[in-house]
Amino acid sequence: MTAPYYPELLATPVPRYTSYPTAAEFHDGVGRFDLEAALSRVAADEPLSLYVHIPYCHEICWYCGCNTGAANKTQRLAAYLDTLHAEIQLVADRLGGRGRVQRIAFGGGSPNAISPAQFYDLLAALGTHFRTDDAVMSIELDPRSLTADWFDAVRTTGIGRASLGVQTLDPDVQARIGRVQPTGLIRTAVDALRDAGVRSLNFDLMYGLPGQGLDQLETTLQSVLEIRPERIALFGYAHVPHLIPRQRQIDGTALPDPEMRFRQAELGRSLLTGMGYREVGFDHFALPHDPLALAASADRLKRNFQGFTDDPTHILIGLGASAISEFPQLLAQNEKNAGRYRMKVSERMLPAERGITRSTNDIRRGHEIERLLCAGEANLMGLIDAELRARLQPFIDRGLAQLSGNDLHLAADAWPYARVIASLLDLYRQPSAHRFSSAI
Repeated sequence: MTAPYYPELLATPVPRYTSYPTAAEFHDGVGRFDLEAALSRVAADEPLSLYVHIPYCHEICWYCGCNTGAANKTQRLAAYLDTLHAEIQLVADRLGGRGRVQRIAFGGGSPNAISPAQFYDLLAALGTHFRTDDAVMSIELDPRSLTADWFDAVRTTGIGRASLGVQTLDPDVQARIGRVQPTGLIRTAVDALRDAGVRSLNFDLMYGLPGQGLDQLETTLQSVLEIRPERIALFGYAHVPHLIPRQRQIDGTALPDPEMRFRQAELGRSLLTGMGYREVGFDHFALPHDPLALAASADRLKRNFQGFTDDPTHILIGLGASAISEFPQLLAQNEKNAGRYRMKVSERMLPAERGITRSTNDIRRGHEIERLLCAGEANLMGLIDAELRARLQPFIDRGLAQLSGNDLHLAADAWPYARVIASLLDLYRQPSAHRFSSAI
């Protein structure tokens, strides 16, 4: 089903809502003492997940908004990993053996910016300090710097889920964003990961890139469909050079206009669902047998800082510089600057330096925002008032949403508007073209 294009409803940039409140609302009034208190409340056998952040890459892509730096100094990487090991022990000490780790996700940056030997040591430390038996492990990988010993590490450690940063397979577009990687290299990495035991493979792809039209995007998607990864995340590029200086290397005049971005997103959705992928949320797709698609089918889909997920836990502990921890009543982010991060941990302080405590109202609104993005529905009992009704009305008038009593339902073709509609429940958001990414 082709989605209708209403540019006036997409004109205001909105958050991606990987949390509520969003990181834009974090402040320095929340810090290490709040994180310590949250860790002290974890129950003996409470399930939790770990996210381990490696903020380094061998090559820095111009479009990237991640907190990452060049992995060009051995001493820099070693010092960071020493600090990460120390933070692992600090967090484990606060937990005192409580909690059972269900998931471990390694992200960045690029976790394969470190050596396999360093990765083995890191995994051993997690196993020593946390209860990680049978934890499901996933890892983000840069195919440009994958080596044979890294494939051996994936096999040896039993990693079953991996995500490759592909973005685009068009050589001209690759050159425009500073990420050149031939299709043959991607195919070689996929074959090696399959052989190493990866059974759920994700490709990160992007639309809205400089010099990218419908033909370039379709060619990339057709090539990806031949490889057939279990999951595909198709993101719209957010060009915010005033916030991310490295994006100044990208020619902003070559970017697709808003209508072209909309058509690109629609093309991606049409091609992927037409080839057997299930639509998961508004920008993820998965083959029917993949755990992400199964979670969506069973109404178990969730959303966290990694995007749409089948992770059922309610506690996510972030480890590493800039990593975010999530608890029902708290969001806490570690110090972003690697030097200050090392200093705090060296003084045996948890490095959380900003965040926000969540009120009962925040938790409720966050749940309904998540339901809108994951399931296309929300219960607005206690949240609906005349102002919210008025803001919903343009979407209702165009058949994109239906309000029946307190129940809000999105139409099947309303997926491009999901974030905008979700933002109507956000009491913190102040419209600003300089804070958030394009709504599509």
